[in-house]
Amino acid sequence: MKYTSEHEWLRAEDDLIVVGITEHATTQLGDIVFVELPEVGTTVVKDDEIVVIESVKAASDILAPIDGEVVEVNDALADNPGLANEDATGDGWFFKIKPSDTSQMDEYMDEAAYKAMID
Repeated sequence: MKYTSEHEWLRAEDDLIVVGITEHATTQLGDIVFVELPEVGTTVVKDDEIVVIESVKAASDILAPIDGEVVEVNDALADNPGLANEDATGDGWFFKIKPSDTSQMDEYMDEAAYKAMID
């Protein structure tokens, strides 16, 4: 897994990248009450706003971590947005993207560097 300074995680699965937010982010946000996901088929450029999260504390935008096409979204979050709190790096994922440039993954931190950043 790779991590962004904006507290997103990225995990390669075959030729796709799964994206979500870290447990640290969910702790900072508090209980997530709404998640607006992108539409499947949306083409994004790195740093485009792609997801809107509303929690009991704040509303936040999630930025696309890489260029590509959204090929799947986690529909379970529509009915249960708290899934992101309950299982941030598992069932609480947000979307899967088919990257147009996988080398963009190299820009991000590994787990040790991310833990050092949040400490």
